[in-house]
Amino acid sequence: MRALTCSLAAVLGLIGTTAQADLSKVQDRSQFVELVSGKTLTRPLIKLEVRPDGKITGKGARWAVTGSWTWRDGYFCRDLFWGGDALGYNCQEVRFENGRVKFTSDKGSGDSAEFRVK
Repeated sequence: MRALTCSLAAVLGLIGTTAQADLSKVQDRSQFVELVSGKTLTRPLIKLEVRPDGKITGKGARWAVTGSWTWRDGYFCRDLFWGGDALGYNCQEVRFENGRVKFTSDKGSGDSAEFRVK
C-alpha cells in the first residue's frame, strides 16, 4: 500500500496547466464552502467531495479517500487518508475560476493539483 500511497501523492501533486494568475484566490471559509458544497471535485482517477461539515470523502484510483478539513488563516488545511494510509496534514492555498479549483500545498509554495468542480 505504501507504493500506492506514493502514487496517489504524485497524482495529487501534479502541477496544473493553468497559470496561477488566471485563478482567483479563495479568501475565506464561507467562499470556499459556497464553491464546493454539494459538488464533486474530479481529475483523472480521483473523485472527491469536500463537505461543509469538515469531512472529505471519495475515491482515488480504486481506494477510498477520507479525511477532515478546516479553514485556518486563509488556507484549506486537510488531514487525508487514502486506502487507510495517512497522506498527512497540510495547509493549502486555494484558487478558483470557471469551474476549476487549484490546491497548492505548503501554503502556496509547494506542488499543485487542479480539479474540475461538477
